Amino acid sequence: MSTDHRYVGKAWVFGDNINTDLMYPHICYTVSENERPRYTMWANRPGWAEMVQAGDILVAGRNFGMGSSRPAAANLKGLGISCVIAESVNGLFLRNSVNFGLPIATVPGIRSSVSEGDRISVDLDRGAVTAATGEVINFKPLPLFLLEILDSGGIIEVLKKKGLLDLSPFWD
Repeated sequence: MSTDHRYVGKAWVFGDNINTDLMYPHICYTVSENERPRYTMWANRPGWAEMVQAGDILVAGRNFGMGSSRPAAANLKGLGISCVIAESVNGLFLRNSVNFGLPIATVPGIRSSVSEGDRISVDLDRGAVTAATGEVINFKPLPLFLLEILDSGGIIEVLKKKGLLDLSPFWD
Protein backbone atom coordinates (compact mmCIF):
# COMPACT_ATOMS: atom_id res chain seq x y z
CA MET A 1 0.00 0.00 0.00
CA SER A 2 1.56 3.27 -1.08
CA THR A 3 -0.64 5.72 0.79
CA ASP A 4 -0.57 6.54 4.48
CA HIS A 5 -4.02 5.95 5.93
CA ARG A 6 -3.45 7.95 9.10
CA TYR A 7 -5.43 11.10 9.81
CA VAL A 8 -5.02 13.57 12.65
CA GLY A 9 -7.44 16.41 13.17
CA LYS A 10 -10.11 18.21 15.12
CA ALA A 11 -13.23 16.16 15.78
CA TRP A 12 -16.68 17.40 14.79
CA VAL A 13 -19.28 15.23 16.55
CA PHE A 14 -22.73 14.47 15.15
CA GLY A 15 -25.55 12.31 16.43
CA ASP A 16 -27.44 9.32 15.08
CA ASN A 17 -29.33 9.01 11.79
CA ILE A 18 -27.60 11.83 9.93
CA ASN A 19 -29.28 11.76 6.54
CA THR A 20 -27.63 12.45 3.19
CA ASP A 21 -30.24 15.19 2.71
CA LEU A 22 -28.52 17.12 5.53
CA MET A 23 -25.10 16.68 3.98
CA TYR A 24 -26.26 17.43 0.43
CA PRO A 25 -29.44 19.54 0.67
CA HIS A 26 -31.63 20.20 -2.34
CA ILE A 27 -30.00 23.57 -3.04
CA CYS A 28 -26.84 21.69 -4.04
CA TYR A 29 -28.61 20.67 -7.24
CA THR A 30 -28.92 24.32 -8.23
CA VAL A 31 -25.45 25.71 -7.45
CA SER A 32 -22.01 25.10 -8.92
CA GLU A 33 -19.91 22.16 -7.78
CA ASN A 34 -17.53 24.51 -5.97
CA GLU A 35 -20.37 26.10 -3.97
CA ARG A 36 -22.01 22.84 -2.83
CA PRO A 37 -19.81 22.08 0.20
CA ARG A 38 -20.77 25.34 1.93
CA TYR A 39 -24.34 24.03 2.30
CA THR A 40 -23.28 20.85 4.09
CA MET A 41 -25.31 20.39 7.30
CA TRP A 42 -26.79 23.89 6.99
CA ALA A 43 -30.26 22.68 8.11
CA ASN A 44 -29.08 21.10 11.38
CA ARG A 45 -25.86 23.09 12.04
CA PRO A 46 -26.01 26.48 10.35
CA GLY A 47 -22.54 27.92 9.83
CA TRP A 48 -20.77 24.60 10.43
CA ALA A 49 -19.31 24.40 6.93
CA GLU A 50 -17.56 27.76 7.42
CA MET A 51 -15.88 26.48 10.61
CA VAL A 52 -14.45 23.27 9.14
CA GLN A 53 -10.72 23.29 8.43
CA ALA A 54 -8.85 21.02 6.05
CA GLY A 55 -7.89 17.85 7.90
CA ASP A 56 -10.79 17.87 10.38
CA ILE A 57 -12.44 14.54 11.20
CA LEU A 58 -16.18 13.94 11.35
CA VAL A 59 -17.32 11.64 14.17
CA ALA A 60 -20.92 10.42 14.19
CA GLY A 61 -23.34 8.09 15.85
CA ARG A 62 -25.35 5.22 14.44
CA ASN A 63 -26.65 4.95 10.89
CA PHE A 64 -24.56 7.79 9.50
CA GLY A 65 -25.36 8.54 5.87
CA MET A 66 -28.84 7.07 5.84
CA GLY A 67 -31.18 8.06 3.05
CA SER A 68 -30.65 8.46 -0.64
CA SER A 69 -27.58 8.05 -2.79
CA ARG A 70 -26.97 11.79 -3.02
CA PRO A 71 -23.26 12.57 -3.52
CA ALA A 72 -23.01 13.81 0.06
CA ALA A 73 -19.52 12.40 0.54
CA ALA A 74 -18.30 14.78 -2.16
CA ASN A 75 -19.51 17.72 -0.05
CA LEU A 76 -17.68 16.46 3.03
CA LYS A 77 -14.51 15.91 1.04
CA GLY A 78 -14.92 19.32 -0.59
CA LEU A 79 -15.05 20.94 2.85
CA GLY A 80 -11.74 19.36 3.75
CA ILE A 81 -12.98 16.59 6.03
CA SER A 82 -10.08 14.13 5.99
CA CYS A 83 -11.91 11.14 7.42
CA VAL A 84 -15.32 10.06 8.71
CA ILE A 85 -15.75 7.64 11.60
CA ALA A 86 -19.11 6.61 12.97
CA GLU A 87 -20.72 4.08 15.29
CA SER A 88 -22.32 2.58 12.19
CA VAL A 89 -22.45 3.70 8.58
CA ASN A 90 -25.18 3.13 6.02
CA GLY A 91 -23.77 0.70 3.45
CA LEU A 92 -24.64 2.82 0.43
CA PHE A 93 -22.99 5.87 2.02
CA LEU A 94 -19.89 3.87 2.88
CA ARG A 95 -19.42 2.84 -0.75
CA ASN A 96 -20.22 6.33 -2.03
CA SER A 97 -17.60 7.72 0.35
CA VAL A 98 -14.94 5.30 -0.88
CA ASN A 99 -15.99 5.91 -4.48
CA PHE A 100 -15.48 9.67 -3.97
CA GLY A 101 -12.15 9.06 -2.22
CA LEU A 102 -13.34 10.02 1.28
CA PRO A 103 -11.84 7.75 3.97
CA ILE A 104 -14.53 6.29 6.24
CA ALA A 105 -14.77 3.62 8.92
CA THR A 106 -17.26 2.08 11.30
CA VAL A 107 -15.97 2.43 14.86
CA PRO A 108 -18.41 1.07 17.46
CA GLY A 109 -18.32 3.05 20.71
CA ILE A 110 -16.52 6.05 19.24
CA ARG A 111 -18.93 8.74 20.45
CA SER A 112 -18.41 7.86 24.10
CA SER A 113 -14.67 8.45 23.69
CA VAL A 114 -14.56 11.63 21.60
CA SER A 115 -15.88 15.12 22.32
CA GLU A 116 -16.28 17.91 19.80
CA GLY A 117 -13.06 19.83 19.40
CA ASP A 118 -10.82 16.98 20.54
CA ARG A 119 -7.72 16.34 18.49
CA ILE A 120 -7.85 12.67 17.50
CA SER A 121 -6.02 10.33 15.17
CA VAL A 122 -7.37 7.59 12.96
CA ASP A 123 -5.28 4.78 11.48
CA LEU A 124 -7.30 2.91 8.85
CA ASP A 125 -4.55 0.31 8.30
CA ARG A 126 -4.33 -0.70 11.96
CA GLY A 127 -8.02 -0.14 12.65
CA ALA A 128 -7.39 2.22 15.56
CA VAL A 129 -8.58 5.61 16.74
CA THR A 130 -6.56 7.39 19.40
CA ALA A 131 -8.74 9.73 21.44
CA ALA A 132 -7.51 12.97 23.01
CA THR A 133 -7.23 11.11 26.34
CA GLY A 134 -4.85 8.57 24.82
CA GLU A 135 -7.50 5.85 24.82
CA VAL A 136 -7.24 3.59 21.76
CA ILE A 137 -10.48 2.38 20.20
CA ASN A 138 -9.98 -0.52 17.83
CA PHE A 139 -12.17 -1.30 14.84
CA LYS A 140 -12.20 -3.64 11.87
CA PRO A 141 -10.00 -2.09 9.15
CA LEU A 142 -11.34 -1.52 5.65
CA PRO A 143 -10.64 -4.30 3.16
CA LEU A 144 -7.57 -3.82 0.98
CA PHE A 145 -9.60 -3.32 -2.21
CA LEU A 146 -11.43 -0.35 -0.64
CA LEU A 147 -8.14 1.17 0.55
CA GLU A 148 -6.82 0.84 -2.99
CA ILE A 149 -9.81 2.81 -4.31
CA LEU A 150 -9.13 5.50 -1.68
CA ASP A 151 -5.45 5.55 -2.67
CA SER A 152 -6.42 6.20 -6.28
CA GLY A 153 -8.65 9.14 -5.35
CA GLY A 154 -11.92 7.32 -5.95
CA ILE A 155 -13.51 4.86 -8.33
CA ILE A 156 -13.45 7.16 -11.38
CA GLU A 157 -9.66 7.40 -11.09
CA VAL A 158 -9.39 3.61 -10.72
CA LEU A 159 -11.43 3.08 -13.89
CA LYS A 160 -9.41 5.67 -15.82
CA LYS A 161 -6.07 4.14 -14.72
CA LYS A 162 -7.26 0.70 -15.85
CA GLY A 163 -8.33 2.07 -19.22
CA LEU A 164 -11.96 1.24 -18.49
CA LEU A 165 -13.22 4.81 -18.62
CA ASP A 166 -12.38 7.48 -21.14
CA LEU A 167 -13.96 10.85 -20.42
CA SER A 168 -12.15 12.67 -23.22
CA PRO A 169 -15.21 12.80 -25.55
CA PHE A 170 -16.98 14.79 -22.83
CA TRP A 171 -14.15 17.23 -22.14
CA ASP A 172 -12.82 17.99 -25.63
